[in-house]
Amino acid sequence: MERTRLLVILISTFLNSITLSGSELLVHDYYKEKCPLAEDIVRHNVEVAVLKDPRLAASLLRLHFHDCFVMGCDASVLLDSVEGMTSEKLAGPNLNSLRGFEVIDKIKYLLEEECPVTVSCADILAMAARDAVELRGGPRWEVLLGRKDSLESSFSGANLFIPAPNSSLEALIDSFKQQGLDIEDLVALSGSHTIGRARCLSFRQRIYEAKEEYHYGYDRYKRYTNFRRILKSMCPVEGRDNKFAPLDFQTPKRFDNHYFINILEGKGLLGSDNVLISQDLYGKITEQVWAYASSEKLFFASFAKSMIKMGNINVLTEIEGEIRRHCRFVNA
Repeated sequence: MERTRLLVILISTFLNSITLSGSELLVHDYYKEKCPLAEDIVRHNVEVAVLKDPRLAASLLRLHFHDCFVMGCDASVLLDSVEGMTSEKLAGPNLNSLRGFEVIDKIKYLLEEECPVTVSCADILAMAARDAVELRGGPRWEVLLGRKDSLESSFSGANLFIPAPNSSLEALIDSFKQQGLDIEDLVALSGSHTIGRARCLSFRQRIYEAKEEYHYGYDRYKRYTNFRRILKSMCPVEGRDNKFAPLDFQTPKRFDNHYFINILEGKGLLGSDNVLISQDLYGKITEQVWAYASSEKLFFASFAKSMIKMGNINVLTEIEGEIRRHCRFVNA
């Protein structure tokens, strides 16, 4: 069964390189008549959650990303394991890492009270990601709505398609290309690392393997050396796997363009951050990074555009999928 599901995913990623299936059926104000308070309910509850725990902003954004990169933006990441189907939550990139499920559960409960079987879990994820970014100082964009929820998850797909924190630039480009996203999308969406934290397990390799691609290539003012010393104090060679460090040491709780300044200085926390510069052989990505580092307005506009594009990956609409009554389980 899992091999069949994986084959379906591989076919769908090929189709994504041609067209973002179903996205033309998504519209603005989809719930204006069906559930007028839908977006207000989502925003209010995201706001309450983020005020209580600012980390949840990055967590909700990451949930949407990890959902869309496996079978498309269909809320498959929210499904719990049942007999014959292993949850994506248990896959390597997600296990003990993804957060925010309870926030989505609460929003879904309230929406079911207001408008039963109307607002999909996939749309909730898209709206919650947008609101989380805005609440931390980032841009706001109009989310296209009308997605349906998947009937299955893919444990193997989550292990295969979600980029690793130590990915090479070539691997990152290929991963995004499989989803119909280009290099400009890769750079813009990497800017989401301006908020959130990562576990020692995710950046240990970046500290202790002295590879050229993990830093800018020179260290004239010892900035990279000093930053590495700080990281070593937080993350030893062994142990403390779950010790957290902010992805952006300068403004960890604010969504801004400082991430791009960091990687220009070789201060990206993850190996996959620094390779945007160190492995950019032709300079095109470096130019884009410099542009975003110089203009937060430009970064915000590009990020919003790429988020809309990502949110349209292989969506289910009309008779495809369903609107789940509970985001953790398919309807009986």
